[in-house]
Amino acid sequence: MSVSGVDRRYIDAPTKPWQLIVKGNMNQSSLKMNATGTVNEVYYQAKPYLKTEPSKYVGLWAGYRGYGLGYTVNVGGDKGSYLTFGATGGAYGLNVRIHSFKNNHPNFGLDSNLIPEEEKEGWMEVQLIDPIKVRTLIADGYYLFNGKRFSYAAAYDQSVLQKHSAGSLMAGAMYYYGHINYASDYNGDLIYIMNGLGRVKLWQGSIGVGYAYNWVPTQGLLVSAMAMPMLTVVNKMKAFGYATNVPELAKDPRFLSEEIDDEEWDEWFYSNLRINPLGQKTFNSGMTLNIDARLSLTYNFGRYFVNAYGQFNNFRYQHNNSHGHLNDWFVNTSIGIRL
Repeated sequence: MSVSGVDRRYIDAPTKPWQLIVKGNMNQSSLKMNATGTVNEVYYQAKPYLKTEPSKYVGLWAGYRGYGLGYTVNVGGDKGSYLTFGATGGAYGLNVRIHSFKNNHPNFGLDSNLIPEEEKEGWMEVQLIDPIKVRTLIADGYYLFNGKRFSYAAAYDQSVLQKHSAGSLMAGAMYYYGHINYASDYNGDLIYIMNGLGRVKLWQGSIGVGYAYNWVPTQGLLVSAMAMPMLTVVNKMKAFGYATNVPELAKDPRFLSEEIDDEEWDEWFYSNLRINPLGQKTFNSGMTLNIDARLSLTYNFGRYFVNAYGQFNNFRYQHNNSHGHLNDWFVNTSIGIRL
């Protein structure tokens, strides 16, 4: 059934159907925003940039003809959770990736005229008391127009073998959801600098047409590449606003006092910092162009195989004077045995 309807000169099934695989994963997300506005009749421009440190996972997967179960654990980075699901057929495929994590020491660059010039450097390596909480979900599906000779499964789950080079035009669709939340009293200064923005939710739906190619330079070795420009037809953002008491605290004599040390100042400031929700607004951005790109390298030798593949996604949004983009990439490596 795994090779039903395909050209057996190009695609074949391994004689041993069971797979036991040790997997490793590394992924990273970065968010860049650009916003302008007016605060108390003072022109404001902020260019926050958040990059998480790479997170690392290891796990074990077992299955039959590419269908099975796996479990991964976090061994470094953002200390979050990571869940994937994939199903591939001769002419179709579906992949779902869910990533949730917290980060209190992001690579955070902020260019804002609300921050004195001498203090901007300190924001480059901010250490948050209450971490930023991030959750993303990416689901994508595709259809191959040359599924008889080109196999996506050969490159990404090794359930079948690509014997000769072949390519295919492909159509795809992608859904993206992202939730970034740092709304807490301890992050009131960050929310103030962000012009009251404390939470962001993003929804995007995209469709596209691309091309994928499996290159077999020698027996057992497979190099696969895919690129698909995608037109985002659903692009919605929900912004949650908050008021802070930073301006009131800034009038306190202790705010600029040189008579208390940094530890005492932090204790006073963050114990009195407060935020209050102002409401939420939903913005519908126009259509935009994103990209989905993947690269895979596989080597089969006897009962064993090794694989490494990566994927890069770029998501953009824009509304009035605010715009930004989120980049998300991951690299999977695996070594397996067929039984």
